Amino acid sequence: MLATIHRDPWNLVNQWRRDIDRVLGGLDDSVSPAGEVTAAAWAPAVDIKEEDGAYVLHADVPGVDPKDIELDMENGVLTLRGERKSETIEDKHNYRRVERVTGRFYRRFLLPDTADAENISAKSLNGVLEVRIPKQAKVLPRRITVSN
Repeated sequence: MLATIHRDPWNLVNQWRRDIDRVLGGLDDSVSPAGEVTAAAWAPAVDIKEEDGAYVLHADVPGVDPKDIELDMENGVLTLRGERKSETIEDKHNYRRVERVTGRFYRRFLLPDTADAENISAKSLNGVLEVRIPKQAKVLPRRITVSN
């Protein structure tokens, strides 16, 4: 009896993407119109929302140990990097399919001037990283008197 093979048309597209990423991986990071940079074997999906007193970033990082996640803030750019480590596979011949992506990831986000870099906090729960970036109080413009 022949085995049924189910074809996923996206497999070819995903393979092309991985090949292109591998070829372009050595080039400098490119910045998207949203002010973010992605360069790695994989990149976590990210949602960013604005609340009254903060910006909140949620990144999907299932399988990534929080100790393997780094966050840096420098010159208005928030950098998120880390690594999803692969499991030690004793007998690779028994696997029929391997789809989970492992390796390092790297994302950068240009934050608005109102971001308070000194009070950023982060926590990881159930495979979702939450980064809270408080807003600074708005500085109101003021008129400066010129003396003679």
